[in-house]
Amino acid sequence: MNKVVFITGARRGLGLAVAKKFSKEGYDIVLNDYLEKEKLLKISKNIEDNYNVKCIVAFGDISNEEDVVRMLEEVKCGFGTLDVLVNNAGIVYDMEVDERSTEIFEETIHNNLIGTYLMCKYFGKFMYDLNKTTRIINVSSTNGINWNFPTSIDYDASKAAINSLTKNFALEYAPKILVNAVAPHWINTEMNQQLSEEEKAKETEKIYLKRFAEPSEVASLIYYLGSEENTYINNEIITISGGY
Repeated sequence: MNKVVFITGARRGLGLAVAKKFSKEGYDIVLNDYLEKEKLLKISKNIEDNYNVKCIVAFGDISNEEDVVRMLEEVKCGFGTLDVLVNNAGIVYDMEVDERSTEIFEETIHNNLIGTYLMCKYFGKFMYDLNKTTRIINVSSTNGINWNFPTSIDYDASKAAINSLTKNFALEYAPKILVNAVAPHWINTEMNQQLSEEEKAKETEKIYLKRFAEPSEVASLIYYLGSEENTYINNEIITISGGY
């Protein structure tokens, strides 16, 4: 019987790379997003056709409690178990502080922080009660540690809070669930396409490896933390920055 992984924000970028990595390794997949359902269904079919695993879509908003409860029931009906939860979904709006409304700040916190909290709360409890070793990986950011960009002040705050969530849930679910966070720096994803060429060059120069990470590189780290190879890494915030 294949192991099962649930991935939020899986229709593009890092989430899609994570789905492909776990698929290649023989995991059955649950893809989540709340936009472009038809695209998500096409990705699901492509994964099943190419990797010979089962892949279902749990379409919904992770920051909506009713959606989270419903999606958990879909996982129970579809698989009856869950081995890995990857909380990847998140939003960011880059703008100057004096241009940012309270509504935008609250939206970012609600989506990024509350969404991760609800997934850890409901899905984590289900995983804990399975009475086997399971794993949760939250996608944070170096912005939530000690790299700061005032133009993404709400995003940075949400990621710092996710680091705190990670450590609290690691304690809450010990010893059955290994709970860790991965904190990437710049990744070549659609989320970062709004950067100008000048901004990209400036940020690339700060990185020791002189390039942004590819989504597949971050996905490989997430896979390791979620796999049975990880037997002892727990309660950690692991940066992946290429040197910075």
